[in-house]
Amino acid sequence: MFQTAFTLSLTQFARTLSLPERLQHSPARNLALEALRQRNLALDALFYDVKVIRPEEVFYISDSLAAEGAIMIVPPSGSAAIALCETVDEFVLRGGDKVRALAVAGIGGSALGAAAFARNVADAIDGPVAVVVSGYGIADVITETFGGLFFFGHLKGMRPLLQAFDDLAGRPKVGAHRAKSASRTSLDTRTVQALLADTRLSFRLLTGHSKGNLVLAAALHDLCKQDEARIAQLAQHARIVTIGARIAMPPAFTDVMDIMGEWDWFGEINSRMFIDANRRMPNAGHHTNTDLNGHLPVTSALREILATVPKMAETGAKVQDDASGSPKGPSPAHTGAASTPLGSKPRAVTIDGVKKAFSENPTPAPPQAETGSAGALPPSKPH
Repeated sequence: MFQTAFTLSLTQFARTLSLPERLQHSPARNLALEALRQRNLALDALFYDVKVIRPEEVFYISDSLAAEGAIMIVPPSGSAAIALCETVDEFVLRGGDKVRALAVAGIGGSALGAAAFARNVADAIDGPVAVVVSGYGIADVITETFGGLFFFGHLKGMRPLLQAFDDLAGRPKVGAHRAKSASRTSLDTRTVQALLADTRLSFRLLTGHSKGNLVLAAALHDLCKQDEARIAQLAQHARIVTIGARIAMPPAFTDVMDIMGEWDWFGEINSRMFIDANRRMPNAGHHTNTDLNGHLPVTSALREILATVPKMAETGAKVQDDASGSPKGPSPAHTGAASTPLGSKPRAVTIDGVKKAFSENPTPAPPQAETGSAGALPPSKPH
């Protein structure tokens, strides 16, 4: 627990140092939201394994804790440092075209929590992971007022509509803020969708935790309406693993695994009840912080799941619904196994095989000094 407290304190200290600079841009917005962002940072420190983020990385991302839409490349523990990217093009230039996994975190939405979750995933596949920051802005405050913090699966339509207030208040323009779907989806969802739609990128694993599963599902559903060919291509090669909330994915994705903690009441009230959990982790709740009892072990759970894929003919296929939330057919009972396309040859690989599938990625360039850094958000766009 000491390591978690140390990382949280270090992040808050680094965040405080950057406050005067951030107040030079959109001072009213930053002053109004800073206390809530610090609260959400504390939530992420509680729910995510933040001790896996090194002190120098903490300082590097602290100025962009609430940069909704920012993209990070997070390598495994002990390798290169985190790389922070403003746009999809920058992500590609910094080696994103070799990244094979995309993660989306939930809970507080800070860059620290997102980086911690992504590093757990990166350690499981022994390769870098792309992660999109959910951020925290005016739209989130209003959504929380109506209970969206606890019922994000049922009030998902409110946040995109309210994000216009963030733009009017001077939200920095990062991620896919110029996407055509700007009026219909939130910025983090648009950025995830832009990454999935980009033909320069090829993801083999899509994973989310808590509210991050909703962001991932919304991005896939929107992309399905715009580019069915791309969705078919993604569904052929990518597997989806949701953690801490069961959210309906497009029907094209049959290789979907839903992991829930045995004691995860928060995830249950935000899940679709007609979707059965494939795997329930014993003595685990909603949080993934290994410093605390009852954590859901993301790294070991993913290693186990990615190492073996049983036949769907033996386990039954899980039926997903469309964006409206209505099931398209009966949902089978929990079998504890992942789904694979009917009639396809079952895949069974070792842990080394999993690592090999994700290890063709070059190590992203480490962050440079703030002056002239390609990866850091420029000082003119503090969050």
